[in-house]
Amino acid sequence: MMRPVVSPEEEMKLLKGTTTIGIVCKDGVVLASERRATAGTLIANKQTTKVFKIDQNLGLTIAGMVGDAQVLARYLKAEVSLYRLRRNGPVSAEGAATLLANILSGSRFYPYYAWLILGGMDAKGGHVFSVDPAGGCIEDRYVSIGSGSTFAYGILEESYSRDLTTGDAVDLALRGLTVAMRRDSASGDGYLVHVITAKEYRELSDDEINKRLKALKIPLPPVLP
Repeated sequence: MMRPVVSPEEEMKLLKGTTTIGIVCKDGVVLASERRATAGTLIANKQTTKVFKIDQNLGLTIAGMVGDAQVLARYLKAEVSLYRLRRNGPVSAEGAATLLANILSGSRFYPYYAWLILGGMDAKGGHVFSVDPAGGCIEDRYVSIGSGSTFAYGILEESYSRDLTTGDAVDLALRGLTVAMRRDSASGDGYLVHVITAKEYRELSDDEINKRLKALKIPLPPVLP
């Protein structure tokens, strides 16, 4: 059975429940998000994963309907793995973003209500792409999506520089997420940060994130039971 078609206004409401950030720096890419999932005014989950490792050189952030976004992450990861096996090497960031955009644009009869950031490293350097539900794909130096993105962009616009290191970009992402969580009720409950360089893909531990928050004088997120 086909999913009922919703109006553009209803679609945008579905896409507002999160804040995620992607930043290109001189030595890599940083992807980050908060951890709250909402269902209307209900906080449905406080430990939601919104950043996914796709390959050793690629990561993905998600916003929108959780089920749709998770399906897209699994779909993309499978296709990228097949590409690596067939070509004996990783797909480029641009190639993965184009594939993701084609999946979305080709799903008009069963649309995915999700907005994503594809980030990664390849032979040309670091990249982040904003990929919208209609299959639009736009590359930029930094991207934020979701209901808290307006607040996050205020920090990114003020402080971004092409000379940022991945360490600087992690701090910038944490600051942007913190401001978003203070003003956007659909964002909150902690941080996820992934760092991609030419050498490795690394997810920061809670301890590493908390140390950075303390250095930035940002209150630590509450410890969940």
